[in-house]
Amino acid sequence: MGTKFKSISLVVVGVLAGVLLSLNFSAVAQREAARYPLPVDELRTFAEVFGAIKTGYVEPVEDKKLITEAINGMLTGLDPHSAYLDQEAFKELQVGTQGEFGGLGIEVGMEDGFVKVVSPIEDTPAFRAGLKPGDLIIKLDETPVKGMTLSDAVKRMRGKPKTAIRLTIVRKGEAKPFEVTVVRDVIRVQSVKSKIIEPGYGYVRVSQFQEHTGQNLVQHLAGLYKEGALKGLVLDLRNDPGGLLNGAVGVSAAFLPHDVLVVSTDGRTEDAKRKYNATPEDYVRGRGEDYLRGIPAGVKTVPMVVLVNGGSASASEIVAGALQDYKRATVIGTQTFGKGSVQTIMPLNNNTAIKLTTARYYTPSGRSIQAKGISPDVQVEEPGAPTDRVREVDLLKHLEGDQTQQPAVKPADQGAEQKAPDEAPAKPIELGGPDDFQLKQALNYLKGLPVVAKLDQPAVKAAAQQAAPAK
Repeated sequence: MGTKFKSISLVVVGVLAGVLLSLNFSAVAQREAARYPLPVDELRTFAEVFGAIKTGYVEPVEDKKLITEAINGMLTGLDPHSAYLDQEAFKELQVGTQGEFGGLGIEVGMEDGFVKVVSPIEDTPAFRAGLKPGDLIIKLDETPVKGMTLSDAVKRMRGKPKTAIRLTIVRKGEAKPFEVTVVRDVIRVQSVKSKIIEPGYGYVRVSQFQEHTGQNLVQHLAGLYKEGALKGLVLDLRNDPGGLLNGAVGVSAAFLPHDVLVVSTDGRTEDAKRKYNATPEDYVRGRGEDYLRGIPAGVKTVPMVVLVNGGSASASEIVAGALQDYKRATVIGTQTFGKGSVQTIMPLNNNTAIKLTTARYYTPSGRSIQAKGISPDVQVEEPGAPTDRVREVDLLKHLEGDQTQQPAVKPADQGAEQKAPDEAPAKPIELGGPDDFQLKQALNYLKGLPVVAKLDQPAVKAAAQQAAPAK
């Protein structure tokens, strides 16, 4: 048995070394592998464990499963956003960026072995079922989530349209878990919506950054300006979980001067050290045309408010940070999620991929978004939002922020922040709807009327009375 065990171990060391050297990451990864030789002692330990499982586990286990789980463990042990994507998960990721996919309509991650809801996507089954950011999904139908990989859990949540799945939810503030039945559907995410709030004041909501979000934004802005010149514009990024980087650069460029710095990234490799400017080269994918060329001229100068909250993450934080740094817009709402890391998708040679955290994002003034987020210029609480909302800094093994970069432009004056309330009303609100308290305060700000931080403050009535004659 001992000789057989040693033979297996030696074979595994050789095979593993060959696999590591042959994986088709990138030229950068190959250069890094050459700089950092394989850790032979650690690989020998890995081989010993592999051999022990092969010879002694209660049931036979396929080599492929063991190697896949080892890769999973390497990546999920780094941070909450690095992951191994099998063929199905990789395909779903590619399809999802097109704005149409099958499932429930939630952005998810893992926390302590459970599926955590990062944000439900608007107008999807999960959103209509009342799922909230921070919810923990502990069971899928009768199957416990504990022990599943995120990829496995997502597979179970995906399915044919019009079929139902029962989710068991743990929610902060609830005494015990409860069940929610969600009917799957084809998820077609309309990433941009707009309307005229009242004469002269426009509203644009970006719910997710997809491949065509920039083009859609231009169409919506053009539609708003058909009603006449705007006196104020609200860009709503609340509960926007992010998406494609070039989409964030394009949306920022729509409101900023040409060629200014929008966001920079910094990591260990040269490819991870990048600056993204408000130029077509950085926001147009492939050889497409510059979709910002036909944007209404008034968009560059119209007074703006950007609405954010704890569900605003990643790409939405890039946009809010850029517009804030250049004082192009006033950011109103609550502290954002703080997801300021770059995940690079590295395809492998078997139609799978790894999603690896390779850099941190920085605003034009050099502020790191990671684990902190964007602080609003004007604090306005969100009625119905949990006071203990989970953010990036609360996630296990989260990447720490970095404040070492020097400002590239003069930092924005973020103004005085008001103290957060101890409680928030429990009633949820429809973003952009008639009872949207934060949106009302954004409109008051654009009009020069009083802005209040909390729904139950007496000044709300006075502000509403002053605003009434202008309607």
